[in-house]
Amino acid sequence: MKNNEILSFNRGTETFSFNAFDENTEKSISNALIACNKKSKKPVLICVGSDLVLGDSLGPLVGTMLTNKNTNAYIYGTLGSPVTAKEIACAKIHVKAMHPDSFIIAIDAAVGNKEDIGLIKVSDRGLKPGLGVEKDLGVIGDCSIIGIVAEKSIKNYNLFNLTRLNLIYKMAEKITSGIDKFVLDYITKNQISA
Repeated sequence: MKNNEILSFNRGTETFSFNAFDENTEKSISNALIACNKKSKKPVLICVGSDLVLGDSLGPLVGTMLTNKNTNAYIYGTLGSPVTAKEIACAKIHVKAMHPDSFIIAIDAAVGNKEDIGLIKVSDRGLKPGLGVEKDLGVIGDCSIIGIVAEKSIKNYNLFNLTRLNLIYKMAEKITSGIDKFVLDYITKNQISA
């Protein structure tokens, strides 16, 4: 395990945590995704969030960056076409129908403890979007990547609006590079043409 990797176990799940400003984070994210994709299924990405709230734009920003890099995977959720709380139910049904044998990776922004702001967490369980604003939207994905962008508070909506763009952008770059490397490694290992 590298210096920036923190591995924690929570009720039978694995969660890897990385600092968004560490130079090894991209490779570590890729390695964590490989560890989570135990059955070596083809990756599909759901980038959850809204472009209307800065702190909630991490997912769509990652989706846009992956699309711009021509990452060879299905990508749902970009700045131009976000997957917001309103679309989660439909997205779950659509992705399950269109990609029944795929490894679904859900990406979203999150709130957490003050000392955790700037951490990127990869978990081998699905994402529960909306928890930071007290919404119960169920679970989406087989694996999740969250970026902790603000401190958990009663006023989370206001904190999401006060989140630094530099933090969101840096996290999005690291997550995008890590996912892109993971997808490229998957394609190379499984000899799939681009």
